[in-house]
Amino acid sequence: MKDSSGKLSHWLAFYLCKGLGVKTLLALAQKQPLDTLFKLSHKQLIECGLSPQVASNLLATDWRQVDYYQTLINQSQITAIDYFDPLYPPLLKEIAAAPLLLFCRGNVELLHCPQIAIVGSRNATPIGLEIAAEFAHQLTLAGLTVTSGMALGIDGAAHKGALAGSGNTIAVLGTGVDVDYPKRHKLLTEQVCERGLLVSEFLPGTAANANNFPRRNRIISGLSLGVLIVEAQIKSGSLITVRYALEQNKEVFAVPGSIKNPLSEASHFLIKQGAKLVENVSDILDEVSFFCENSLYNIEELTVDEVDCQVLNSVGYEVTAVDLIAQRSQWSIDKVQARLLDLELEDRVERVLDGYIRIR
Repeated sequence: MKDSSGKLSHWLAFYLCKGLGVKTLLALAQKQPLDTLFKLSHKQLIECGLSPQVASNLLATDWRQVDYYQTLINQSQITAIDYFDPLYPPLLKEIAAAPLLLFCRGNVELLHCPQIAIVGSRNATPIGLEIAAEFAHQLTLAGLTVTSGMALGIDGAAHKGALAGSGNTIAVLGTGVDVDYPKRHKLLTEQVCERGLLVSEFLPGTAANANNFPRRNRIISGLSLGVLIVEAQIKSGSLITVRYALEQNKEVFAVPGSIKNPLSEASHFLIKQGAKLVENVSDILDEVSFFCENSLYNIEELTVDEVDCQVLNSVGYEVTAVDLIAQRSQWSIDKVQARLLDLELEDRVERVLDGYIRIR
């Protein structure tokens, strides 16, 4: 890990020091190199601006514990990124109480990619899971990275949807990045590690703790340009992520649902409060399109009139294979699949075993 001191051990010592946060370290860094703090006396640390208690805590650093975590990080092939590292995501620096260290496994370059967070209920309906996966897939086709929290339900569907093609996804964990949680997502966690990125502010080996999950939500929203909520109740933890997003001046998007579905409560509440109602991915791209220079399709292609839609006109009232639709429309397979997902959400086509059928 590259940092201003050149030593991971120093950053782990800062991390383990109670009362020492980013603001204090920023102030200290203006006065002297941070690695020199470990050579100072209690009196000198106070003169630098530390409180007596924090100065005592830093002097009492348990270096055996530091060595233990350093060894664990190296053995588990974890990348530790400190606040001053060029790899640290700029958007995350803007939030209140930004993490001092990020522990990562996977493609750390994704931290600098434009992201949309997708969150929602752990007990989502089948249609909610489908919507989350489809939105995630389409967002990745538009060049966006999908960020979520690896929880059961909507989170898992979002990660799976992003990975369905060649898309990118980031999972922000409430445990150490070397801990499989929930157990049912062990395979998914491995897939995200291989093809995306696992991120946590918690030390390696940190087990699941109920208090950690609300904290990690500020990172989910902090990394993202906006947050999309799909199915959640008013008291859902997803609203914690939304609250952080609002505090961070991020866009909030909500998928509406049936008024008889309790899992529509949060979305409808947020829409009343000014969140953007979204029916398809173009509603999101309208707000963040200038970040998507490498998009495989543009917004105009998603919102074309039915008469001019080459993909829709290439689907027959009999079963039509995706390859045939691509051949007829002269679009790439990726663009065809993206548009078909949109048309399916609009109830214009229906997916069947060997392709698609036009409904209207």
